[in-house]
Amino acid sequence: MKQKQTFSDKVFQFDQELGNVKIDLPAPYKLINPYSGRNKKQILQMIQIFYHKYFNDTNRRRLILGSCPARKRSAITGIPFEDALNLQKETGISIANFHVNNAASNFLNEVIDKYGGRLKFYHDFYLNFVCPLGICKTNSKGNQINCNYYENKRVEGILTSFIISALKAQINFGIDTSICYCIGSSQNYQELSKINKKWRFFQKIVPLEHPRFITQYHPEEKEKYLHKYLDALMYK
Repeated sequence: MKQKQTFSDKVFQFDQELGNVKIDLPAPYKLINPYSGRNKKQILQMIQIFYHKYFNDTNRRRLILGSCPARKRSAITGIPFEDALNLQKETGISIANFHVNNAASNFLNEVIDKYGGRLKFYHDFYLNFVCPLGICKTNSKGNQINCNYYENKRVEGILTSFIISALKAQINFGIDTSICYCIGSSQNYQELSKINKKWRFFQKIVPLEHPRFITQYHPEEKEKYLHKYLDALMYK
């Protein structure tokens, strides 16, 4: 009798398949794919250890979606919203030349701690992005900068079918579709709401301010936003 796939099995398979994704974007944009890059071996090992630790079951979880992985963060580690230093502690695997610890991860770490810790949080939630691969563009100075899937309509149009198929695949992991949380209460929420209006993936989408917006522009109100996150996540 074939053993039932766990949530972690499905995530690992999904991430492996992302390694085969090749989408040409118009200059100066390009996709960042950690699942097929130079650190592919370490990243897949890290993913396997991390998800087996927290998702080795068949529980249903609620989905939390950001917009895109950041160029020097999740687009490198392959694990949404987890910074490299924490992942190194969790998995024992180090990615060379990547030691960024950022405010967004720190804020979410506080949310996770106040929710009850990683075991409890990941028992209830799965994090990813509307577009699960990173996007960057080269600016006039020749530097690469982060982009979101919705910043350029031509880019968004090219990525739409990929975004829809990725959402469908992740819902099949065992996602509770009664509610979805959207990190990014402005344009990401608007774009995800448009997608949901057409495809009816979720009964309800709850917008949450991006941690970077909170820590950069409203650090004095951090406690207020922490409580807003916790109140939303504890909604039954």
